[in-house]
Amino acid sequence: MGGSQIWFKEGEELTVDEALKAICVVSANDVTVAMAEHIGGSEENFVKMMNEKAVELGMENTHFMNSHGIDEENHYTSAKDVAIMSRELINKHPDILKYTSIWMDSLRDGTFALSSTNKLIRYYEGATGLKTGSTSQALFNLSGTATRNNTSFIAVVMKAPSSDVRLAEVKQLLDYRFCYI
Repeated sequence: MGGSQIWFKEGEELTVDEALKAICVVSANDVTVAMAEHIGGSEENFVKMMNEKAVELGMENTHFMNSHGIDEENHYTSAKDVAIMSRELINKHPDILKYTSIWMDSLRDGTFALSSTNKLIRYYEGATGLKTGSTSQALFNLSGTATRNNTSFIAVVMKAPSSDVRLAEVKQLLDYRFCYI
């Protein structure tokens, strides 16, 4: 399928906990499609549900064509819309942070290592996640979240030229907000 994956095999079973770990930590596109099919009956129907939810949330500059985010014509979003989606996810499903804050873990009884590309969670005080992404067209993106003194912020950087730049820019945005609390 391309992109990040765990080489999920037909007939293989994962718990929802394992699937969320694979999706959040290593962007497992194969598991993302399997979850979309399970929830929506098909990936196409799940994408329809995603687009309906985007409209409901007021995400005015977003249109999904797939569940995993790999480049596809007419598949797009904006930093503001990613922030809206991130806020909704954290507010409605705060347990997601237990997955998005994982630096390293494993699946398949410890035989398959998971290592996050979100260096924020390892090197930034109070970091809780949230999600990295990169493709040849989208470049390097990060919706970074952190909490200090019971105050949480979301910083979104898109189209950074490298993973180091996206990390530095998200850290700078979060530092700016935390210095005023």
